[in-house]
Amino acid sequence: MNGAELSATPGGTARGGRLDADYAGAGFARRLGWGTRPALVLVDPVAAYAVPSSPLFLATAEAALAAMAALVAAARAARVPVAFTAVRYADESCAEAPLFAAKVPALTAFAAGNPLGDFPTQVTPAPGDHIVYKHYASAFAGTALAAWLTAAGVDTVVLGGFSTSGCVRASAVDALQHGFRPMVVREACADRDPGPHEANLFDLDAKYADVVPLADAVARLAGH
Repeated sequence: MNGAELSATPGGTARGGRLDADYAGAGFARRLGWGTRPALVLVDPVAAYAVPSSPLFLATAEAALAAMAALVAAARAARVPVAFTAVRYADESCAEAPLFAAKVPALTAFAAGNPLGDFPTQVTPAPGDHIVYKHYASAFAGTALAAWLTAAGVDTVVLGGFSTSGCVRASAVDALQHGFRPMVVREACADRDPGPHEANLFDLDAKYADVVPLADAVARLAGH
């Protein structure tokens, strides 16, 4: 499907028949389709979500990291731009985002020097990759990511990362609002529980992004 086409083809999210019919009947879940110039943006693929002792640990993080690694390999082989994001604060006061930290005290894991904020060995930036340090959920909030993507001529943002209901969702919504086509890769995202994970993939696919399977995303990236 090219960037000019729109259809009601489902995006691969798990959904009940009645709910799917209700949304489709209201005009939701149409396809944005891929553009001609993608970039891969991995949102916060850091140790805090993969280390069992971390308060932010996700049981499905390892599987998502494996999917992210496949996306990175395909993107680099095709010379598609790759960006990594991570939350980073100067210290445990999280003074750069005081209300966010008050809402989620576990954000102290992202204070400078804490190894939980580091990228794990499975998915690590390489020379030439772009790294974005942020203070809030969205990869676009208070960062120069949109400018970097625009300068690279990007029209499609392929997204994976942690967590589905938090930073991935916020980044997908903002990608759309900045004029990029968000492609959220189902297997490359994870959350604390299947409920929020599936509900947010469903809602993103209905309103803000195309939720796509890993195999399709890898093939699309390789094709570029």
